[in-house]
Amino acid sequence: MKNLIVCFLIVFTIQFSYSQADPINVIVFGAHPDDCDVDAGGTAILLASMGHRVKFVSLTNGDAGHYNKGGGTLAKIRMAEAKEAGKRFGVEYTVMDNHDGELMPTLENRLKVIREIRKWNADVVIAPRPNDYHPDHRYTGILVQDAAYMVIVPNVAADTAPLKKNPVFLYSEDRFQRPNPFEPDIAVAIDAVFDQKIYALAAHESQFFEWLPWTSGNLDKVPTGEKERLEMLANWRSNAPNKVAMEALKKWYGAKASEIKHVESFEICEYGNQPSDEELRKLFPMLKN
Repeated sequence: MKNLIVCFLIVFTIQFSYSQADPINVIVFGAHPDDCDVDAGGTAILLASMGHRVKFVSLTNGDAGHYNKGGGTLAKIRMAEAKEAGKRFGVEYTVMDNHDGELMPTLENRLKVIREIRKWNADVVIAPRPNDYHPDHRYTGILVQDAAYMVIVPNVAADTAPLKKNPVFLYSEDRFQRPNPFEPDIAVAIDAVFDQKIYALAAHESQFFEWLPWTSGNLDKVPTGEKERLEMLANWRSNAPNKVAMEALKKWYGAKASEIKHVESFEICEYGNQPSDEELRKLFPMLKN
């Protein structure tokens, strides 16, 4: 608890250091409740603490991700977990009612994504690349890619006003190498809010302390105490910078890069607006130092 209090004080200080008049609108898409949190949770905390608007959207309700629960019962659990995580991150959280494991890149789902981006008046859209082991992850990436550009076309999803400018679309980091590896253009140091990110991730109890440990054969190793669970999760989701992330950190943080322990990286999608470094510093004010 002491570490969390220190973390919140740091975030409070960041808020007054970087706040600006016009809020930046960032929307993050994931396939399942907890995906946005893992991919961009620290960045979301930093932006929200500066007074910017961040929204997480899960394209499925997560109703298949467990070993002894499922269907409507599990969907309700995961909805409640996402709601609590949203509070801890300081973001809005929407969970769509598509079945886990059954997401398809249909026109209906594309229009839903377009409407979400428009209603949020997004400046930045973050989603996974369509390179992944899980079909829901791949199709989330495809759906968001397919929404790029279309968000400014008035006659598509005409019931929702189009954006006046195409947002910057970003891919969240992954480890997959084929057909091409992830190449970060942006690297955000999240050391100051890492403990808060872990605390927020812990709201997804059914995933991080039940389902995912079960899939890896480590369910019997999950501790029962809150402190020990947070320590386990912090070790598991350390966000330690790899070689390619370190190169991006050097670009944005200079000599400070070698001191950074936790990072979230993003790659610019060529389908959206192509920002200059100056524009990126405005969209990610924490990169100004």
